[in-house]
Amino acid sequence: MHPTLRAHFDHELQSASESQTRGDFQAAWHFLERAHVLSQAHAWPHLQVHGAMFVWAWRHGDVRELFGQLPRLLLAAPGSWLGRAPLGNTGGSNVGIFTPLPIPEDLQVMLRHEAPPAP
Repeated sequence: MHPTLRAHFDHELQSASESQTRGDFQAAWHFLERAHVLSQAHAWPHLQVHGAMFVWAWRHGDVRELFGQLPRLLLAAPGSWLGRAPLGNTGGSNVGIFTPLPIPEDLQVMLRHEAPPAP
């Protein structure tokens, strides 16, 4: 993961953690979804986000999300390694595991740091 993208990813995770500590579960989830979009091409960060989503579901008492994260925890790293993670997917159980979604413009800018330089 490019250092600039890593900084953005870490910021989203930190914002999620801070929101969750304040009891603002809706904001925490929003930041986790953003971190998920940024992490998809990288096995360990991708797995980290799904772990954080699992913890969010546990703390929030969301049984549907808790069980929805189980297959995602199993598939996150292999999906990243194989380049099969669907772009823009926000990672929650409310979205199909293989469903691509539009990437918000601000995240597209952050993801450009990952693009190989033009020849």
